[in-house]
Amino acid sequence: MFSIIQAAGWPIWPLIACSILALALIVERFLALKTAKVAPANLLQEAISVSANGVPSAEVVNQLGQNSSLGEVLASGLRTITLEPRISEADLRASLESTGRREAQKLEKYLTALATIASAAPLLGLLGTVIGMIEIFGSQSSGGSNPTMLAHGISIALYNTAFGLMVAIPALIFWRYFRSQVDGYLLTLELSAEQFLRHLNKLRRS
Repeated sequence: MFSIIQAAGWPIWPLIACSILALALIVERFLALKTAKVAPANLLQEAISVSANGVPSAEVVNQLGQNSSLGEVLASGLRTITLEPRISEADLRASLESTGRREAQKLEKYLTALATIASAAPLLGLLGTVIGMIEIFGSQSSGGSNPTMLAHGISIALYNTAFGLMVAIPALIFWRYFRSQVDGYLLTLELSAEQFLRHLNKLRRS
């Protein structure tokens, strides 16, 4: 591996940094976007059951909020009607939407960075290719070409092109995967919040 890095020249180092960063972001998003941490399957029904006869205690609401992103959205609705029992439906909806936007931002964290790496890696590979071509032309002289310099320039061009694609393709695949996953979670949060809003309105009228 070290011999490949040596053959590729200094342009490969930014690509190596990008690959390490992309790997770290992918692992972090895999851990952060687990269903149990975002939108557990039966959490909405459990929250409705717990609050069927009135707003639960602050301790129960806090536990709900710490459960997951969906739990935080549902807990925000319970906290709002606890602080303002006569709040209007529009204001209650706005409170849920505000919390939902905050949680959405957390879900989308680092996705822009991963997309940037997927876009920048081929350009960095192209930069290495151009530098390799410069090395090739620089090896030409009136007395003929220098085989060593010629081989070095070719290796820089090819290794950087290949490594740029090796970094960009997985980064792009995982970005699309996480983007799709987040979109699904956001839809779940939106539908769950709408259903819980109807429950809260019934709870306030009872």
